[in-house]
Amino acid sequence: METLEFIIYPDGRVVETVTGISGTSCAEVTAAIEDQLGCVVSQQPTSEYYASQKVEEGQFLLQSMPSQW
Repeated sequence: METLEFIIYPDGRVVETVTGISGTSCAEVTAAIEDQLGCVVSQQPTSEYYASQKVEEGQFLLQSMPSQW
């Protein structure tokens, strides 16, 4: 399940947490919201961000190997 969680602090800071979205597509999902909220000060990719990239690289390597059959 895709989830966006926002914590809004009294000083105006907003912490956004995205779960259930693999790879870089989370940036596409949150871009419009972040534009409306203001300046993004920092980002910390989650393990889901990297998990998708490793799978895609693995699939590419498997597909590019010559067939031994």
